[in-house]
Amino acid sequence: MRASAIAQPNIALIKYWGKRDIERNLPAVGSISITLQDLFTEMQLALDPRLDADTLLLNGVSEGAMLPRLAACLDLVVGENRPRASISSRCNFPIAAGLASSASAFAAITIAAAEASGLHLDTAALASLAGRSSGSAARSLYGGFVELENREQDIAVHTLRDAASWPLQVVVAITETGPKPIGSTEAMEISRKTSPFYSNCIEKQDEDLALARDAIATKDFQKLAAVAEHNCLKMHSIMWASRPPIVYWNSATLQCLQTVRRLQRAGLGVFFTIDAGPQIKAVCLPEHTDEVRAALAATAGVQDVMLTGIGAAARRLDAA
Repeated sequence: MRASAIAQPNIALIKYWGKRDIERNLPAVGSISITLQDLFTEMQLALDPRLDADTLLLNGVSEGAMLPRLAACLDLVVGENRPRASISSRCNFPIAAGLASSASAFAAITIAAAEASGLHLDTAALASLAGRSSGSAARSLYGGFVELENREQDIAVHTLRDAASWPLQVVVAITETGPKPIGSTEAMEISRKTSPFYSNCIEKQDEDLALARDAIATKDFQKLAAVAEHNCLKMHSIMWASRPPIVYWNSATLQCLQTVRRLQRAGLGVFFTIDAGPQIKAVCLPEHTDEVRAALAATAGVQDVMLTGIGAAARRLDAA
């Protein structure tokens, strides 16, 4: 029982921060994201009754830290009495560094697990299962511009616009390659319990979602830029006002923000967004990509830049 799948990370333009149901991993609010094209996680899975324990190779190296979460995902999809698993994962971007590596990993392993065990699940069911392991993984089951809606007992995910119909580009400025100091799940709970800004941001989320939804429908770049930057900064203000404060940024992150502001003043179509990590993602119009990439690459503290378009949904590579 073998299967392979590949998934791209997604970056949220309208972000969620906090859970309404920790046990079922349901987000406190809805969100809107773009699935990336050239960053990926590939999962090869073998369910083998001869194995005594689950194993994980990450980029060819034995990895134990992520294995319990992947095993729990397999239990959820296949069942707790499943055969043990041999998992081999390949990822072409920094892991646990604020680039949604968990989203692509759990989207891919959910598809591979369903295929390897002979389950015939539609995309909505796969997204619901993937979201139980990583809230943002549900969005990577879909390509293009994606909205995750909260439902009473679950989530619903759908594509707002396909990638080809509005081919924006994303320049990712890598300012730190190591793991972030605190995981998102733990940080969200700290913020929910202690940040004075948390409840207000939850109440205002529907307004941001409506603005972004309309901007995507009409391909209004400036409108999308304004609401995405506003929503990003609100999320980080929640973190900074938590006790203890949660600060993922470093000095290079701030330098990158200044670079984006300079490019905007020069008339370029670009805006920033930052997730739970120090990396900055500059979303830009295709005709301005080269200038944005060069400017961020020249920014103090930037270790690398990665260029990607908006990409496709997670998908099976093979099954046997």
